[in-house]
Amino acid sequence: MIAASFPREHPLEERLLHVDPRANTIRDGKVGDLAAMIRAGDLVIVNDAATLPGSISARTESGAVIELRLLSRDGPRWNVVVFGAGDWRTKTEDRPAPPRLEAGARISFGPYWARIEAVSSASPRLVSMRTDASLRDLYRVGKPVQYAYLERDLALWHVQTAYAARPWAAEMPSAGRPLTWGLLLELRRRGVKLASLTHAAGLSSSGDPALDARLPLVERYDIPVETAAVVEETRRAGGRIVAIGTTVVRALEGAALAHDGRVLPGEGETNLHIGPGFRPRIVHGLLTGVHDPAASHFSLLQAFASKELLTRAYAHAEREGYLGHEFGDSSLILPISAC
Repeated sequence: MIAASFPREHPLEERLLHVDPRANTIRDGKVGDLAAMIRAGDLVIVNDAATLPGSISARTESGAVIELRLLSRDGPRWNVVVFGAGDWRTKTEDRPAPPRLEAGARISFGPYWARIEAVSSASPRLVSMRTDASLRDLYRVGKPVQYAYLERDLALWHVQTAYAARPWAAEMPSAGRPLTWGLLLELRRRGVKLASLTHAAGLSSSGDPALDARLPLVERYDIPVETAAVVEETRRAGGRIVAIGTTVVRALEGAALAHDGRVLPGEGETNLHIGPGFRPRIVHGLLTGVHDPAASHFSLLQAFASKELLTRAYAHAEREGYLGHEFGDSSLILPISAC
């Protein structure tokens, strides 16, 4: 799959592949067609997490240059993945391993410093550190995570959705990238309900195959009272719930798993891995990217459509020149016939 070289100027004209798991069909369209594919009474839920400038150039006590990619933060305690020398022009999987860090070691970035508190048994690249830097300081020294397939580096505004709010995401919740306010307002005009939640989207790759096999790691979410209420209202009325991105799926299904099938308001964490055999209790379909069968997201999609149909859809997208990765084209996995 060819990767989009940079964010595009006309998102509603970007391509959309509709996969109907009930009819076992695939159909070409555009993102702007979403308003005609989602029915009055359905509920669309977006992840309003803003993307952090979570890539930080740092140095060890010995002077070695490393890159820190922020996974999560809780005040002065940050969880990060450590990369060795190099920059975004080199693919993540081709970056050299970083020097091994031990608990108690100090690292510096700009005028700030941090002390390593713990190194994960899952991977020496995954460390917890305590720092004197604040969230505001992160915006001074950090940049958004970059991608080797792009023609130039990204500014922070390139990786925000139109409705981004709280700065929680390590990488952009990219499924919502092409949704404009105009399209969202058109959905509402047609009787589609809109709601949001916040989910701390994590890193898509760590450079360590053993750690990548465990992704996504535990991630936090926050479901507003209004969103929990409209989810229950939509379920009672027989409407469909459409998630914008896999992070929304994980938040809703994780909440339902924690509360015996109900989506309750409030903050929580989920380590839910969705894939073949998983039966969603809340979400009927989702908008996502065009995912390679070798990608981890492809496994998640098999909770919504058969592997055979998804493989056929990907082969069609490849033949037709769809673009992939974070700034690529979109796919909608949703039955058009009644649920």
